[in-house]
Amino acid sequence: MLDEKIQTEDRTGLTYLTCGLEDDRVGLPVTRIKEILDARPIRALPHTPPFLLGYVDVRGESILVADLRKLLGRPFRPDAADTRIVVLLIRSGDGEKAVGLRTDCVYEVATLDNDRIMSFADLGLLNWDSRMVRGIGKRNGEDITLLNLDGLMNSAVLADYHEELPGSGAATAPSGASEAAW
Repeated sequence: MLDEKIQTEDRTGLTYLTCGLEDDRVGLPVTRIKEILDARPIRALPHTPPFLLGYVDVRGESILVADLRKLLGRPFRPDAADTRIVVLLIRSGDGEKAVGLRTDCVYEVATLDNDRIMSFADLGLLNWDSRMVRGIGKRNGEDITLLNLDGLMNSAVLADYHEELPGSGAATAPSGASEAAW
């Protein structure tokens, strides 16, 4: 059930980068976007969880890259022409850290319709953990799942979620890595 309470925010808090994930759209808060990169080879790291693809070098800075599909329990998809790595700022301890999030595609920076975000009222409803999702917004009448970046990238949340997934201990080849290298 959706909580119908309207959250009041300034326009910046209602502006999101909309990304594709199969036929769905997800929103990332525009205030947390550092840059958007074209798909590129990702260097593998040993003994990582399946959602952590490895890292990329961005002007001398090593940025960890997570696969949004794997984070949200969806199957891996090889890079396509429209695959992007969105570099985000994630709150961690006493500051912010840059982390890459591999998405199927990036659509646009958009403000939500009706200045409204509907949130799921009951945490744990139907045994679903809502810490990764801030709520649902609409853009031109289409639903957009608004992600909670700090929850999505939080180690405790990820440990709780990914230990429950069948086969979550199996590594998958990151973008640009050959299966033989694994």
